[in-house]
Amino acid sequence: MAVDLRTTYLGIPLRNPLAVAACPPLTGELDVLERLEQAGASMAVMPSLFEEQIVHEERAIADLYEYQTESFAESLSHFPEYPDYHTGPDEYLQQIEQAKQTISIPIVGSLNGASHGGWVRYAKAIEGAGADALELNIYFVPTDSMMSAADVERRYVDLVSEVRQSVSIPLAVKIGPNFTSLPHFAQALVAAGANGLVLFNRYLEADIDLDTLDIKPDLILSNRHEARVPLRWISILRDQLSASLGATSGVHRAQGAIKLLLAGADVTMVASVLLMKGPEFLATLLADLEAWLEEKEYDSIEQMKGSMSRGNCPDPSALERANYMKALRNYTTQHSFPT
Repeated sequence: MAVDLRTTYLGIPLRNPLAVAACPPLTGELDVLERLEQAGASMAVMPSLFEEQIVHEERAIADLYEYQTESFAESLSHFPEYPDYHTGPDEYLQQIEQAKQTISIPIVGSLNGASHGGWVRYAKAIEGAGADALELNIYFVPTDSMMSAADVERRYVDLVSEVRQSVSIPLAVKIGPNFTSLPHFAQALVAAGANGLVLFNRYLEADIDLDTLDIKPDLILSNRHEARVPLRWISILRDQLSASLGATSGVHRAQGAIKLLLAGADVTMVASVLLMKGPEFLATLLADLEAWLEEKEYDSIEQMKGSMSRGNCPDPSALERANYMKALRNYTTQHSFPT
């Protein structure tokens, strides 16, 4: 009997736990989305609509309103009311509409920003375009020494709460790992209305060009070892949250997806490996996942999911400080300094 690969994420039934993360070359192209669906993808997260795009278009509209209206006061009546003027990136919403008309797997919209701004309005627009769910891809780097950790967390929670009140579709929040008490923060996000968390966001890191002395970001694709960070925290959070958990970063082989599912992920998201090997490689990941489940005599994804969470694994201390000393001892016994 075939293994049942079905899972549920954000309350949405999926045919398997392999989804495609937000990535313009993959989920931003309709023909590639079709190839991903054919290869077995269970869900696709659209590329993020960035706050900078929203702000740019709103400024353009504001400039249009202000242009020469002091000279011709009556011209004000020629414009629609500003709050009702559609300033959103139409192309993005059209992409969602076209994807929903063309492919059958769930489509998740994505908003990437740091301030409240147009988030609520565009969350509604993405829902109106037909997205099955919305992912808040929050990118905020605190630089003010007067802003406390509590202030940072409150900013996230307030944003989630406002968006939750504006849309009825499932809401996921994609965050980074650098919070003082991640379990407490995760609970606050869920209480604010998040139906699930995506762990973890891979922030672009700044670099210095030694020739031009400019600071510029450098996009580096993930490697398979990066999956260890979400693995630890998904395992810790699995039994403490009444919410879905999505794993992203470092899923390059079926083994990585399997480990994350054992830790408690409901879905694993891939992108970098598909950029390197092509959309069809997803079929290989899926076949390898199914083969492993059959070899280990699992009947379904649900049976194995979370069986290695912190509450279920034989040695929970391995996820904590004890693991650090054990790893050091293992390394030093296997390696020696060159003589």
